[in-house]
Amino acid sequence: MRIRSWLRSIAEAFFSRRPSRPDRSDPGLNPGACRSKLVSARIGRVTGKGVAANLREHTPKWFLMSMVALLVLANTLNIAADIAAMGEALALVAGGAPHFYSMAFGVLTVLLQVFVPYRRLAPILKWLTLFLFSYVIAVFLVQVPWGRVLHDLLIPKLQWTPDYWMMLVALLGTTISPYLFFWQEAQEVEELRLKGAGHASEEEIRDDLQRVRRDTFIGMFFSNAIAFFIMVLGAAVLYAAGVRDVTSAAQAAQALRPLAGEFAFALFAGGIIATGLLAVPVLASSAAYAVAEAFGWPEGLERRWYEAKRFYAIITVATVVGTGLDFSAINPMKALYWSAVVNGVVAVPVMVGLMLLASKKAVMGSFTSGLKTTWFGWSGALVMGLAVALMFWDLARQFL
Repeated sequence: MRIRSWLRSIAEAFFSRRPSRPDRSDPGLNPGACRSKLVSARIGRVTGKGVAANLREHTPKWFLMSMVALLVLANTLNIAADIAAMGEALALVAGGAPHFYSMAFGVLTVLLQVFVPYRRLAPILKWLTLFLFSYVIAVFLVQVPWGRVLHDLLIPKLQWTPDYWMMLVALLGTTISPYLFFWQEAQEVEELRLKGAGHASEEEIRDDLQRVRRDTFIGMFFSNAIAFFIMVLGAAVLYAAGVRDVTSAAQAAQALRPLAGEFAFALFAGGIIATGLLAVPVLASSAAYAVAEAFGWPEGLERRWYEAKRFYAIITVATVVGTGLDFSAINPMKALYWSAVVNGVVAVPVMVGLMLLASKKAVMGSFTSGLKTTWFGWSGALVMGLAVALMFWDLARQFL
């Protein structure tokens, strides 16, 4: 009965008519991915609870647990790839053993999350985002055929092969990564706790939602722009030079050195380290938030370790397992690729769950999503679902 009710709520959320009020959550020409992230942050601000905590109350248990399990798997693989990349990048710059550096980075990120409270950790992570612009600078230090880039950007070459659709799912999975939904909503909850916000007036919530809208729109613009420059750098320098099978971040950086120069190499290596220091805490913490909220355990980076032991245990275990994978035969770049594929698959149910929550008055009160957000949000979920379906369909056709 609960599954039937849940499916009915999907239809109601998608097709229900809403009053033609201004949709304060929309920054105008915002794509479905940005609107989904926006919905996530809005739910956190309005409800004061994270993604999994809200889904636990409004979706079937099997749906939540399967989604959380896949999220933890993808995040752990991603942690492994990031920590390995940091160790290799530092070894290239300073010399020494990459595995030693990887262990050091693993310990450092755990200590940061366990002993540095959220109010101090958040500014550190925000400042680390500035190092992402090293990839942008590196692009302008090399020769890029911008005409060809613009042509291929506007007129992509579609290929009906399993590898193509899998790569598309992986690309979408890095853009609409499920862990970002959990992290963004958790951030809103942490900020509310810091403010000691209890019952807020509708006007105060609307003011906060304007800030959420602005932050999300700016963040999505820059994150997608930087991702674009990283892809351009890889295509224009590595792929164009015949470097097609990159098995590690060190190999990519080494291949860049003779083709783009020492400065571009240093920027690329520094960007890898800074990006890893930014990503690993977010990956480990978002997995911990998801598991803790799913089971109703105490959680939060502002809490002391003895106030949320299981929450911090998940952070530690995810990071330790990720670091340990670097000593196995698993290829870090393939782990990164497969984590992106898993993220692409998991993103579909997460986006569906978020849109369901955003349309429920029992959850959002008078702040349910407007008509534009509803249609664009569901359209984004549909595009993700279609890409995943095509990937599985082509895989099935290949093996049958």
